[in-house]
Amino acid sequence: MKILTHPRICYEIFVRSFCDSNGDGIGDLNGIRSKLPYLQELGVEAIWLTPIQPSPSYHKYDVVDYYGIEPEYGTLDDFKQLLSEAHARGIKIILDLVINHTSVRHPWFVESAKGKASPYRNYYNWKSPDEIEALGIATREATPDTWERKPWHSAVGNTEKYYGLFWKGMPDLNCDHPPVRQAIYAIGKYWLKMGVDGFRLDAARHIYPEWEEYKNYDFWVEFRTEMQKVNPQVYLVGEVWNAADKIAPYFRGLTANFNFDLSLALQKITAEERDTVHLVVTLAKNRQVFAQTNPRFIDATMLTNHDQTRIGSVLHGKLTHLKVAANLLFTLPGQPYVYYGEELGMLGQKPDEFIREPFLWGYRQHDRERARWMKPKYSKSVTVAPLAAQLNEADSLYNHYKRLIHFRKSNAVIGSFYGQIEPLPNRNPRLVVFKRRLADQEVWVLHNLSSTTVTYTAPFMPTEVLLSTEPASCFEKVDVFSLAPFSCVVLGE
Repeated sequence: MKILTHPRICYEIFVRSFCDSNGDGIGDLNGIRSKLPYLQELGVEAIWLTPIQPSPSYHKYDVVDYYGIEPEYGTLDDFKQLLSEAHARGIKIILDLVINHTSVRHPWFVESAKGKASPYRNYYNWKSPDEIEALGIATREATPDTWERKPWHSAVGNTEKYYGLFWKGMPDLNCDHPPVRQAIYAIGKYWLKMGVDGFRLDAARHIYPEWEEYKNYDFWVEFRTEMQKVNPQVYLVGEVWNAADKIAPYFRGLTANFNFDLSLALQKITAEERDTVHLVVTLAKNRQVFAQTNPRFIDATMLTNHDQTRIGSVLHGKLTHLKVAANLLFTLPGQPYVYYGEELGMLGQKPDEFIREPFLWGYRQHDRERARWMKPKYSKSVTVAPLAAQLNEADSLYNHYKRLIHFRKSNAVIGSFYGQIEPLPNRNPRLVVFKRRLADQEVWVLHNLSSTTVTYTAPFMPTEVLLSTEPASCFEKVDVFSLAPFSCVVLGE
């Protein structure tokens, strides 16, 4: 089966929580492999796997061996089998690559911490307290991607401190040191040669410390160039949690970047049932900013991910509002990512473990594939309908997602990464209405965010209903369309 150059619909899996194949309570690679038919039926074209390499933590974002597979998740052969079967179904595999930092247990850091004479000393950022004070970098302001305010940490037997932006157990690598860069490139090439299609790049704006952020841009250009030596079509998506003008330079090297501001905007207007953020105007402006750096940018869109309160909890589990959020995500331009379980309405709030709860395949003790590594607080069979209950329910959230995804993939304009988006004339904050154009094709998209029926009036409105999420939505006149509560309509010629 031909695999698309870049996937149109992506799905993030927190590996530990997705599907347990061997009954040990921990989600694993064979569990994911067993669910490839499910993902294919949903319409997924790429899977982003959270880190699968050996690590002492439950989340695996502190790697101790970049060439291995976490034994709890399976073996290298299991991973190769997953790759093979995913590709056979037209599904790409995107690995989470964590190269901002390692674990303190990584052999590089163990050696580095032995003293200034260690050949690995410069693999990390070590400075004396006086140097840190003189540079004015002893403390920092908390940011959305890390709340660490004191990033310099002490190590036994050392007078110097090491830099660890996220946590003392995650020391930052020093990418100004040529052996570190070469080691990183070798790691990436190893996985690409195995058949991996690309990487989700953790903490992409923190490869260099914040006072040297400008160095990140050239680093990612060089990284991409090195990866393309193995796979010219390599896909690279960055985690850059910042405003559009700060994200834009990363498109010099990266294929795509996640749009966190859009994620927060979608959450806000769906919860409030009013477009208080001028969604389309803001998005169109931001896309222009991205295009100035790279006209072929891909805007990776999402409702939430593994670091955010789940959209189900943001919207208090309201099915109507969850459908509206999905309507918006799958009709806006970009490359949508679904966080596992969003299609079921799974719930979850901080601390992080509780936004990474086990996927609900079936009911309680009858669900033999459910991971049991933690006791869920929010997503249980009594609070969220499992997949088994939603599969054959026509109006379930799962089937709503499935319909939207398949529509997006069937419509060239809606499914495109590119083209133009522009707001339609509108003074009603309960509506989000816009045009999308690709070459000579155009569609109109109308969203009703509210619980009341709303009409939209405009001359020269397209007359063919390409998608309607609610049967009650209809034309009242040739230039007047009545939108049922919480509905979405796509019109074309």
